[in-house]
Amino acid sequence: MQKITKEVYLKWYEDMLFWRKFEDKLAAVYIQQKVRGFLHLYNGQEAILAGALHAMDLTKDKMITAYRNHVQPIGMGVDPRRVMAELYGKATGTSQGLGGSMHIFSKEHRFYGGHGIVGGQIPLGAGIAFGDKYHGSDAVTLCCFGDGAARQGSLHETFNLAMLWKLPVVFVCENNGYAMGTSVERTANHTEVWKLGKGYEMPCGPVDGMNPIKVAEAFDEAIQRARRGEGPTFLELKTYRYRGHSMSDAQHYRTKAEVEEYKKIDPITQVKDIILEKKYATEADIKVIDKRVKERVAECEKFAEESPFPDKNVMYDVVYEQEDYPFIQHKL
Repeated sequence: MQKITKEVYLKWYEDMLFWRKFEDKLAAVYIQQKVRGFLHLYNGQEAILAGALHAMDLTKDKMITAYRNHVQPIGMGVDPRRVMAELYGKATGTSQGLGGSMHIFSKEHRFYGGHGIVGGQIPLGAGIAFGDKYHGSDAVTLCCFGDGAARQGSLHETFNLAMLWKLPVVFVCENNGYAMGTSVERTANHTEVWKLGKGYEMPCGPVDGMNPIKVAEAFDEAIQRARRGEGPTFLELKTYRYRGHSMSDAQHYRTKAEVEEYKKIDPITQVKDIILEKKYATEADIKVIDKRVKERVAECEKFAEESPFPDKNVMYDVVYEQEDYPFIQHKL
């Protein structure tokens, strides 16, 4: 893993702040009904993505995740203007406006979604890794899911085959404590989700998901193991989301005091404090970064607002059709 230098800390701060403000802007335009459907925001979990990207090789490694998926593709190189346009349902979006919030996708940048089915991406992540192993690539796939998806049977089927075939995949449970709105304590006899890996003799363990340094170190070890052909790792990233599961979440299952307590270990604040403590930047320098982030978010909003909606015919162009489908019987 590359050394965590001054430049890394400054990049982490700017990236995480941009992701946070990008999501805040989406929340604002959602209330204005410019973004429709479901909207799941990443606020509070930014350290996981920052640390993961530092450990990954973005020229070949891949990522797949669930529906809380707006900022991951941005981190992997997708133009954030196109991501926001996709949420607006515009033709300039990553999927021409047809995917929306839960289905951001970029083959070019090796980001494979955005999946609305809980746990649906887990076997797909292993499948992507299988493809790399089959073709002799040393690329590694990060397969991310929430603590709610850890209750899906597909996880156990996938873990079994991933270990059997020594697939180059890192399974990542972003445990923000409440799944959709039910605490881990109420959904399973065990509260340490990472221990599920033990049943398959898979290397596994918990990680402080609010600290990008701890995250980067854990991901580096897991990625290097996979790249050596030694198979998968299962990491439980203990994190917290400051906003609801989605915009319609009334959050009756937790108190405002609990949320405020977690904000005391905000990953952005942690990195900012290190920057100032080590004199990597001054308060004035930080304000310059803050201003730049604000301008970038405004640029994304402007691009999405001014982009056209897709032509209706596009919907028909992207639907698979097999003209000689043999199982349709036409009545005479």
